[in-house]
Amino acid sequence: MKAEYVNSFYKATKDVFQLMIDTDPKRSDLRAVENIESSRYANVLLRVIGDLEGTILFSFPKDTALEMVKIMSGMDMDKIDSFASSALGEVANIIGGNALTSLAESSCICDIKTPEIFLGGFNSLTLVNEKALLLTLAAPIGEFDITISLKEKRSLDGAAS
Repeated sequence: MKAEYVNSFYKATKDVFQLMIDTDPKRSDLRAVENIESSRYANVLLRVIGDLEGTILFSFPKDTALEMVKIMSGMDMDKIDSFASSALGEVANIIGGNALTSLAESSCICDIKTPEIFLGGFNSLTLVNEKALLLTLAAPIGEFDITISLKEKRSLDGAAS
């Protein structure tokens, strides 16, 4: 996986968190993983289609997710209900859109499908790629993960497009 793919999601996440949540997440870990999975409570899955194909999984501890929603909405919440889930999905959607817009500047045209939200941990997802990159970010509101699994779409002759 090219560094520009990971960097575009890292930069988009930093930008969106600074603008919408008034916090500056810092990278604390980056490692290759065999499966996309999470033991964190709130998970948002984005599927990428186009010149790149794959998945992006945003994984948040419950307290971090609730603090994000509180900052964005001004409302104290004690559970992740449909409103909070929608807010988390929208944050991931904005990050994904910004990252893919950045990649489009280097002629990589992609789109994202509607975010899927999973609560209570995310067990496993079969990868399109052989490996994914797990990026852990630390912010004053808590630590969270972004798992990135992207590959260039292959043309009918087997070459990357």
